[in-house]
Amino acid sequence: MSAHESMEHAEHAEHASGSNKKIALLIAVIALFLAFSETLGKSAQTESISKNVEAANLWAFFQAKSIRRTTVQTAIEEMKVASAASPDEAVKAAAAKQIDAWQKTAARYRSEPETGEGSEQLAARAKHAEHDRDLAAARYHHFELASAAFQIGIVLASATIITGMVALAWGAGLLAVIGLVFTGIGVFAPHAVHLI
Repeated sequence: MSAHESMEHAEHAEHASGSNKKIALLIAVIALFLAFSETLGKSAQTESISKNVEAANLWAFFQAKSIRRTTVQTAIEEMKVASAASPDEAVKAAAAKQIDAWQKTAARYRSEPETGEGSEQLAARAKHAEHDRDLAAARYHHFELASAAFQIGIVLASATIITGMVALAWGAGLLAVIGLVFTGIGVFAPHAVHLI
């Protein structure tokens, strides 16, 4: 090998080393973005599951309150029929007192703003939990797409080092930008883009 060829080979190796450092930096940055999107995605997934359980529990409590109210209302109707058939005024007065107490109980089962445990309040809380669940699920799906874009970008950037094809590095950069866009949508406007 001549001195000229040796010098060209050294220059080429130096140039390749500089390019590889840039690609390594690109990979590191994309990996950082991947870590953020994965963390946000896991958090959103956990929140979605938690809110789904909360909504299910609230709907079960709502159903229990509705059953109790229906049972009390049935007892009221039975007491009205029984007391109307009784000739004894003392029985009618006692029945009216009991009916009044049961009506208050039935009204409390329907609405109990002090505790938030009336069926109306439970339904509102359950719907709010469902809304939060749907929001977290939408975020999760966007973070998942972002993570996929970052992962594919890392693969393409890695392939650039092996093949020397700069177009793969540009593709990796484009996928990183796409990943950032989906991360941003997940954080700021999860319902802006509807995913299938």
